[in-house]
Amino acid sequence: MALNNTYDARLLQQETAVGAGVQLLLLAVLGTAIGLGPAGWLTGLAFGLATWAVLSRALHRSRPRSFGAANRVTLGRATLVGGVTALVADSFQSPPPVTVLVALTTVALILDAVDGKVARRTGSSTALGARFDMEVDAFLILVLSVYVAATVGPWALLIGGMRYAFVAAARFLPWLNNALPPSTARKTVAALQGVLLLLAGSGILPYALTFGVVALALALLTWSFGRDIGWLFRERGGSAGSEVAPAPAAVPARVPAQAAVPAPARVPAESVRLREAAAVGAP
Repeated sequence: MALNNTYDARLLQQETAVGAGVQLLLLAVLGTAIGLGPAGWLTGLAFGLATWAVLSRALHRSRPRSFGAANRVTLGRATLVGGVTALVADSFQSPPPVTVLVALTTVALILDAVDGKVARRTGSSTALGARFDMEVDAFLILVLSVYVAATVGPWALLIGGMRYAFVAAARFLPWLNNALPPSTARKTVAALQGVLLLLAGSGILPYALTFGVVALALALLTWSFGRDIGWLFRERGGSAGSEVAPAPAAVPARVPAQAAVPAPARVPAESVRLREAAAVGAP
């Protein structure tokens, strides 16, 4: 889509409609190739519909000039996540095709390092794009934690649920929305979550090692969140009244990671955590 100087709702709607169509096509391919069951079909369709609806609403609210190359990469990654979601939902009824699940997840994780670079090189960084990318990342981790929980136990769900619990807690504890300093350790932990959960779900490790890999992922994430929450708690008095950037428009999955989006010096803690998670893979 060519860049426009003005908001064009029709062109943006075409972009999201194409994304929904590709999601349906992927589900059809999975259904034909591996016999995707009703649970997988319904879950995949629900994911695709939710992504289209929320993204369309967010685009209407933010009114960007164009969808942008980086967002197209992220939308493609969201489509893969939809396929992974369908496979995980179907796994509760029949053994999943692990090879297909691993392949889709691997490509999605690789693309996580691509959209941010595309955003920088094309100058298409936006707050909406960054949020879109972040949410896709978070949902993929949630889905993978559901998948490995079937093997190691429900405690693995803490990995996927921790970010959402943090967001919910911030509604009642405003100091959790205060600024966090940049952290290489936070970026590293965020990057490792998808890799470790993919390794655990691949089925190539014995149970003991699978259990250990998931436990390591949870321990690292707990340490990272705990460190940030502790810092925010200690600084809550001095941060009161500090200027905080407005929350980006809510969308189902991530913004161009690593993109330098103009913003105030201080940003909400959730945005810092998600932006750094999205920025994994940046040079």
